[in-house]
Amino acid sequence: MISMPHTLEIIWRNVMVYIYLHLTALYGFYLCFTSATLTATLIWALFLHVFGGFGIAGGVHKLWSHRSYNASLPLRILIAVAQTIAHQDDIYKWSREHRVHHKFSDTDADPYNSRRGFFFCHIGWLMCEKHPEFYRMQKTIDVSDLLQDPVVVFQRKYYYPLAVILCFVMPAVVPWYFWEESLPTAFFVASMFRYVFTLHATWLTNSAGHSWGKRPYDKQINLSDSLLAASFSLGEWHNYHHVFPWDYKVAELGSSRTSFHVVVIDFFAWLDLVYDRKTVRQRIVRSRVLRTGDGSHPYALKDCPFNSGDIKDHSVDDDEI
Repeated sequence: MISMPHTLEIIWRNVMVYIYLHLTALYGFYLCFTSATLTATLIWALFLHVFGGFGIAGGVHKLWSHRSYNASLPLRILIAVAQTIAHQDDIYKWSREHRVHHKFSDTDADPYNSRRGFFFCHIGWLMCEKHPEFYRMQKTIDVSDLLQDPVVVFQRKYYYPLAVILCFVMPAVVPWYFWEESLPTAFFVASMFRYVFTLHATWLTNSAGHSWGKRPYDKQINLSDSLLAASFSLGEWHNYHHVFPWDYKVAELGSSRTSFHVVVIDFFAWLDLVYDRKTVRQRIVRSRVLRTGDGSHPYALKDCPFNSGDIKDHSVDDDEI
């Protein structure tokens, strides 16, 4: 795709909103060290961060954007609640933009095109009008399956009041009501600081995941396995994901990279709330590593047990692609 001339148009309203959010988050961070009832409120904020993070990485990303597994109605409702707590647009819009990102990565159609710089890829794309190519290519993406899910339709219809309640009001009211935290401290710590921290943890997958790290599966794409991004996203490895986007693991299960979200999904599968998990056979992973990888993967080493035939190709998942 040829890059088209485009004049960056800043949305100053969005700039002011993000400045306000970060100022409140900084104040919340300060209160983390001065609050009288620090421990309970911080544990609550951490829980909301992890729960909301699963709604993004394990839910809207794996379940709805890539259809890498299926979930029962009660679990889809729970995941939609978690995704709303994280407040990063409704499921339909998030999934649609993410599908565009995968199909047109690092082109003008990519909403967070890393070729426009680290800052743009991290947060700048939210402060300006999207490139005309994004709107043109977005029309080519099929998202009809999303509107067949009543959970997605309901959340989309009532998203903004739900987001206000679940992302900002509820996180502050719970500490204030149940353990008598001061309302301002509860709001700035559990609502604002936690919210902005979760935003940056998600954004690092785009920025750091396109800037630093190894490319063990495909050295020809500008997506990297970044330890920084994987740490904040609790185990999401970007180079692997863009090579095998349908794999619910977003990493190779059984290695030191095992994702927290994979553990949660497998737990719900044990409860029969998750089914049709999709993953990739090890021989396919090995073939891709040897063909397009940068040589950093263990499969690229001559003394790898897989290369000598000492281990068998296996999988513990429902489906294999």
